[in-house]
Amino acid sequence: MVIFRNIPTVVKMYKSLPELQQFRDAIDEARANGDLERERENIKKAENCWGPRIVREFGIDLHVYGEENIPSEGPVCYVSNHQGYCDIPCYFTALRKIQFGFVAKDDLEKVPKYGDWIKRVRSSMIKRGDPRASLKAILEGIEYIEQGFSMLIFPEGTRAMCSTMGEFKKGALKLAVKPGVPLIPLSINGTYNVFERNGMIKPARVDIIVHPPIETKGMTRRGEAELADEVYVIIKEGVEKLAADNPESIFEKPAK
Repeated sequence: MVIFRNIPTVVKMYKSLPELQQFRDAIDEARANGDLERERENIKKAENCWGPRIVREFGIDLHVYGEENIPSEGPVCYVSNHQGYCDIPCYFTALRKIQFGFVAKDDLEKVPKYGDWIKRVRSSMIKRGDPRASLKAILEGIEYIEQGFSMLIFPEGTRAMCSTMGEFKKGALKLAVKPGVPLIPLSINGTYNVFERNGMIKPARVDIIVHPPIETKGMTRRGEAELADEVYVIIKEGVEKLAADNPESIFEKPAK
């Protein structure tokens, strides 16, 4: 049965959690003292520890393009397509310069120990099928950004489990527009091959494109509506190029 074949994977994940305990007290103490800079630094250290270990343990062959667009300081709002559960550890590995939390389904919060860490890194949890709760989660994420924490959101709202993107949920990009921080589109492809395709963990190649940032400061409502379409196209075209095994082509300049 698939559940038994995944037991070694679950064991590997939980074995990685004790490594994070060395950062737990520092994060909690900094938060209690209102030392947001120290809190961000220790969250980053925890993410930099856990993400690469999971990528290594799962046999993920990770390739990142556009690394020059990874910010050295925040806050920023990352926006990505969502293919599988392994998107997060891959991003923790690829985007290692600054801390970030993410907007995620509240189901993950219920996972023993792992759920505690999701909240500890300043993530905001969305309740599926509840628009009011979703808005509350976005507002919480905006508050985190205004405090200097960076965030990552998956506007599709659920895993695509393939290279085809779903539609963006309305209002998701308020996470960047309302606080007026740079929005950085991300395209990821291949994480669904790690787990979702077979129902068990298997080594796979994962590719990420970090696109140039888009400034949102002072953006109007009309600009926000146009932004959603623009970002969707950027991410979608990136995924398509990754799926076609031609990621470098996205940076080619058009012929004169």
